[in-house]
Amino acid sequence: MDWGTDLWDQYDIIEKHTLSGLDLVEKYVKFVKERTEIEQNYAKQLRNLSKKYYPKRGSKDETECRVSSFQSFTEILNEMNDYAGQRELVAEDMMMNICIELTKYLQELKQERKTVSLGTGGAKKAQQTLEVSYKQLDSSKKRFEREWREAERSAAYAEKTDQDINATKADVGKAKQQAHMRSRIAEECKNDYAAQLQKCNKEQNQFYFNDMPVIFNKLQDMDERRGQRLADGYVLFSDTEKHVMPIIDKCLEGIHKAGCNVNQRNDSLALVEQHKSGFERPGDIEFEDYSQGINRTSSDSSLSTPKGPLELLGKNRNKKSWLLKKSKLSPSTILPSTPSPKFGRDPLSYCLKEINKTVKPRISSFRTLRRSPTVTEDFGHLPPEQRRKRLQKKRDEIAKELQKEVDQSEALEKMRDVYEKNPQMGDPASLAPQNSQTAQNIERLRGELAKYEVRSLFSFRDPDGAQSDEGTPDHSQAIYAEFDDDFEEEEEEEEVEEEEPTVAIGNCTAMYNFPGASEGTISMQEGEVLDVVEEDKGDGWTRVRRTNGDEGYIPTSYVSIALNK
Repeated sequence: MDWGTDLWDQYDIIEKHTLSGLDLVEKYVKFVKERTEIEQNYAKQLRNLSKKYYPKRGSKDETECRVSSFQSFTEILNEMNDYAGQRELVAEDMMMNICIELTKYLQELKQERKTVSLGTGGAKKAQQTLEVSYKQLDSSKKRFEREWREAERSAAYAEKTDQDINATKADVGKAKQQAHMRSRIAEECKNDYAAQLQKCNKEQNQFYFNDMPVIFNKLQDMDERRGQRLADGYVLFSDTEKHVMPIIDKCLEGIHKAGCNVNQRNDSLALVEQHKSGFERPGDIEFEDYSQGINRTSSDSSLSTPKGPLELLGKNRNKKSWLLKKSKLSPSTILPSTPSPKFGRDPLSYCLKEINKTVKPRISSFRTLRRSPTVTEDFGHLPPEQRRKRLQKKRDEIAKELQKEVDQSEALEKMRDVYEKNPQMGDPASLAPQNSQTAQNIERLRGELAKYEVRSLFSFRDPDGAQSDEGTPDHSQAIYAEFDDDFEEEEEEEEVEEEEPTVAIGNCTAMYNFPGASEGTISMQEGEVLDVVEEDKGDGWTRVRRTNGDEGYIPTSYVSIALNK
């Protein structure tokens, strides 16, 4: 079935139908365009949202991002940013493949419809031609009718004149001549009308059986192509969305995976590893019995804070060197490097007891208490555990930079060899300044690396990060207090006493050699078996004893420990 055969008389309906089809294409293009604007705005808002909550460099959240929950949240923000990119891709594809393409096709259809309807050989032209033929036929028909009636009247008048006895011969001849002329004119009009009728019928047949069916069929083909192209646009609307679905599913899967990657246990362990100081908790504060005769100055207050043993022994430079070592947080950090036997099993308790007997406490100024520790090159201001990590990190950075300089030096040497073999490529002497500078950098970095390796080694041996310098105490540390002469006398008396050997709680086997050069440590050889006297209390040192009675501290990581059950 086609329009040219079945709708030959429905030109107005066909014209209205094709026009509404073009309007539908235009509406769909506008619909998709507005959809792309929504997608673009949605993607923009998603990107702004992700950027708003993404941790900025240098912010407090940047350090917290090491925690798995923060890392997962960052992954979610990244996935949402990728998701926004997919929404932008949807908008871009719809705009390019639907809006722009259909707009171009719509213009082509409008031009084609205009040509079929109004152009040469179009429906309007054919209809105008047929209407002209109808007018000519009607005009010739009316003329024939008018002239035939005039011929009939002339013939009747001539006959009447011929029968009139009073009419002259001339009158009769004239009337007959007029009737004959009118009859001849009427016959010509008849022939003209017949010819015009034949022509009109031919044009009418051409119009209804040839011209208009062809035009209607063209309009039908155009409308069907328009419908199919619009249907393809509908399908493309869906396919564009389906095309990004796998990537969107990956984004959602990434968000799901980020949620599953949260490990609070590991976060807790990482927090401990990052902020572990290595110090022990402070011991109990001893009761100060003022009834025993301890003098107090008039400025003393019961709210004053008792001094730690290292703070109070700061001016007593002639005592054992391990008492003079720096401590940033707690006196208990001196234990790994202070295993002097004269204080018995708990030297810290002994110091606290003796200090409480002799010290005249006084209140320090708030300005001094608020003073921050001085940041030093060897990170001595940090707790032992953090100091060890920072030294290790610094050493790795220097080693990495040194390797880069070494690689550059090797590259310069190869380039110099090439220049020597092929002088046309360059002058070997031009590389001398770079070689010299690289050699200086290598020498400097090797010196720094050796320095930090020594410091890192001492950080293992001496967990409080202090130097055994008996000449100058650290003035940036706590407030010094004075001692009575009784402390020195009682200390000398205590040196005479013998300490009873501590019962071993297990044994250990040395995995590496350890020189034991620092005071309070003990040397050991790989494979040597030692008795464990005191466990590692979190500072990285274990107290051991040989069979000959020698005791000291060794790095916990250097031995394999088996404790008694």
